[in-house]
Amino acid sequence: MSLNKTPFFELRSGSVDALQFVVKTTDLDALKSELTRRFEATPEFFSGEVVTIDVRRLGENERASIADIAQLLDAVRMRPIGVVAAQAQREWAADGGLPLVEARDRRAAAGGKTDAVQPAEQTPPEQPAGAGANSVAAAVVPAPAQTLVIDKPLRSGQQVYAKGDLVVLGLVSYGAEVIAEGNIHIYAPLRGRALAGVHGNHGARIFCTCLEPELISIAGIYRTTENPLPADVIGKSVQIRLADEKLMIEPLRLT
Repeated sequence: MSLNKTPFFELRSGSVDALQFVVKTTDLDALKSELTRRFEATPEFFSGEVVTIDVRRLGENERASIADIAQLLDAVRMRPIGVVAAQAQREWAADGGLPLVEARDRRAAAGGKTDAVQPAEQTPPEQPAGAGANSVAAAVVPAPAQTLVIDKPLRSGQQVYAKGDLVVLGLVSYGAEVIAEGNIHIYAPLRGRALAGVHGNHGARIFCTCLEPELISIAGIYRTTENPLPADVIGKSVQIRLADEKLMIEPLRLT
């Protein structure tokens, strides 16, 4: 039997979509405190999500303990799978026991997902046999994800996930959850949870004709009802977007 073929497993090149935990401080106590504050109200919010630890925002002379950060993430049920580091950081970033990975940052790409994680220092594939210097390889462009339309009310415990945009024509009840990699449009009351841009699409938005949510989130930045909404948006038609990593909730004037 060929060494390249086996009925028991396969090894293939590929990419994995993962959240990025961008470290902006070496103060582990501050990180722990903020993680606890952000997730104690919604302990299942990122449960089981795979993440990479991105240390590129640290200063030139700053170093962080990757093992300690991974332990903090484990405590909130995230699963670290690698470290994203600048070239000058790689020596100490590899000490935490996690592999170094490359992240293709595509935040500026309209509607695109961000941060597909690949093994670091991956060698490019060889040219097909017979390909000459003037050969042109055809680019493979994935088809855009279609918009998912839900025309029935969502009851407590129901969850809908859309690879692209999501349009909901009925009530999103308390305990229901709508999730999209793109934008979310809700033409009815939103009383449950709405999470847009879930793979890091910072340009995603949430549009809603009656805002009464348990939780709203864009690209992992979220707000719960523990932080009361302003009177001029609660129960109103709104759009929700990100500006400087802060959720902006703005009234929609539909008439």
